[in-house]
Amino acid sequence: MPTGTQITKWPSLPVKLKLLLVDDEKSLHTLFSRIMDNSAIELKTAVDGLEALDILASFPADVVITDINMPRMDGMALLKEIQKRYTDIFTILITGYSSIPDAVASIKTGAYDYLSKPFDIKEIRNLIEEIAHHKSLLEEDYLDISKDQRKTHRFENIIGRGRGMFEIFKKIEAVAPTDATVLITGETGSGKELVAQAIHYRSSRRKNPFLNLNCGAINETLVGSELFGHEKGAFTGAATMKKGYFEMADKGTLFLDEIGDMSLPIQVSLLRLLEEGTFQRVGSTQTIKVDVRIICATNKSLSELVQENRFREDFFYRVNVVPIHIPPLRERASNIPILVNHFLKKYSAKLNKNISAISKPAMERLKTYQWPGNVRELTNVIEFMVIFCKGRTINVKDLPALFHPSSSSETGNFNIQLASRSLSQAESTLIQTVLTETGWNLKQSARLLDIARGTLYSKIKKYGLKKKEE
Repeated sequence: MPTGTQITKWPSLPVKLKLLLVDDEKSLHTLFSRIMDNSAIELKTAVDGLEALDILASFPADVVITDINMPRMDGMALLKEIQKRYTDIFTILITGYSSIPDAVASIKTGAYDYLSKPFDIKEIRNLIEEIAHHKSLLEEDYLDISKDQRKTHRFENIIGRGRGMFEIFKKIEAVAPTDATVLITGETGSGKELVAQAIHYRSSRRKNPFLNLNCGAINETLVGSELFGHEKGAFTGAATMKKGYFEMADKGTLFLDEIGDMSLPIQVSLLRLLEEGTFQRVGSTQTIKVDVRIICATNKSLSELVQENRFREDFFYRVNVVPIHIPPLRERASNIPILVNHFLKKYSAKLNKNISAISKPAMERLKTYQWPGNVRELTNVIEFMVIFCKGRTINVKDLPALFHPSSSSETGNFNIQLASRSLSQAESTLIQTVLTETGWNLKQSARLLDIARGTLYSKIKKYGLKKKEE
């Protein structure tokens, strides 16, 4: 039974919530009816998991609070069913002391949080308020930008309903209205650009340009020209004057991706710009002043690069004002079903295919894969499956070749093999798989991998990849 049962007025919530309580203790139903007496909360109750699923069929709950130990269907089984059927529900588990290890494990499979008995009413209220805030961020809109921009840059597109993702959302919400420089870290494909876009479109600069420059995808000798522009005749091939990214992004935001690949001389020039807001085009002595917000991203450890004298320490501290780290997909596996269903709907509509489901075995393969390419790789896999699926349900046979061990004896070792590979080995396998699936069409492969064709050439050479003879 909860402690602290004195009923006080509930503070206002940013959004309305539909809440389902699942517990076989009727006294808890009565208590919740009293404390949830709020115009912003619609409450329904169930005595076990089976009744809860019946109710959810017609009651689109935002939050399910469920006990673990119940007759017929317990809370853990209910959580798994919710994960399969209703990926947008926030689930909170109620547990006794002996079940806490199960509850903690459930966080990894999709539960938002857990409450251990006896719990305080304030704990429930704090969680409900937090979820309401989380949901309001997902639904947040900006009426002063275009409909397409609102659709593209909502938090909902940085898909994730766990507390870890909510902490990232809160950081974005806090830093967006400022002009602070942000450093986004995370592995390739983890969604760093989506975070940068979310910051821009929540700032006062949202009506002005958002430009993206991948510092690792252009020739090092041309980075200065790309950033600052050049005058006519500044170097061989400079036939006309050209504005750089900083000039074009004036009053807006410039997203510098893969900043760890930037040369030391360019870092010096950038440091001056960040401190003074001025620069000179290549081949010019005229000083130009701009008002640009800088958001940087990298998949490398800049602190290690500083120790190796490959990244300036003063520049590191200047760009690392507000750090935001995006965890790799393998560390937030509970998001995989949400992501799979999201991209399944997206590509089914885009490709005019009537695919409505994915089989349990296929989903298990996706959930247990290590995803070295993170969300970007998952997106490509879903698009591939939608293109080649002949029915209405994605099955194991529709998965790319990477998910099919060459013999049945290898199946049991599938995860072990994937988990034991280094990141470079995983990247090599991913690129080889995409090249094979596209028949070594380099243009299509580069698009699916979301990298420049020149970068793809470099990686093919780096890993010694070759087209297999038929």
